[in-house]
Amino acid sequence: MRPFLPCACLGAWLVTGCAAVGRLPALEPGDYQFFRTNDPALAAAVGKERTFYVEQAHDSLTFISQPDSTGAPRRFGYGLHRGHHVILVDRKFDLDVFTIPFKARPPQGPVPVQLNTNFNAALYFGRRLDFYHVNSRALLAGRQEPQIRTVGLGYGVFTGLGSTIINPDVTGQRSQVAEYEGFVVHAGAAAIYDARIFNLGLAIGADQLLGPDGRHWIYQRKPWFGVLFGLDLN
Repeated sequence: MRPFLPCACLGAWLVTGCAAVGRLPALEPGDYQFFRTNDPALAAAVGKERTFYVEQAHDSLTFISQPDSTGAPRRFGYGLHRGHHVILVDRKFDLDVFTIPFKARPPQGPVPVQLNTNFNAALYFGRRLDFYHVNSRALLAGRQEPQIRTVGLGYGVFTGLGSTIINPDVTGQRSQVAEYEGFVVHAGAAAIYDARIFNLGLAIGADQLLGPDGRHWIYQRKPWFGVLFGLDLN
């Protein structure tokens, strides 16, 4: 299952300005929100409506609007031409599993900034926006073919399990064992970038150390900053 920055402008910039890391052979039929186009003819045809059912038939798109007051949906076609593009957005909820390669913990008392690279996993749930940049590209012999680039952006919350090194330095010299790996439960919020090959997120969270040393741990329920990472396997 594919996971999902909450800013639409940033999403459009990523779709139109960066090298495409996600490509699709064709646009899946479904409900999309019209975001923008550089073709005045398409903009005029769309008008003030923003939600359409869209189908692709090779080098053309068919737009079907929601039924109006007369009960009849509006339907029109759009041929893909070189130099013109349309950006569509698919909004949905997302559920994914991530690893957390590292957590950066701000300084606490005499202990400086710490980088925790122990095992951490998280279950993520959030709001996802998939941007589809649809245009046409030139091939040899003057032929053209549709080109679809896509990127997913999102924001949400996560919770999970992990471990961390516990020693006297992080428990005020009150740990019951000289050094061991403690079991933690963590939760927080994240912003996700999905390139359809990999998923990367920036997170802020807090840990709860389980066990008797939890009440002495200097990072107990203190914020940390980290990265979420996952691979698209579907």
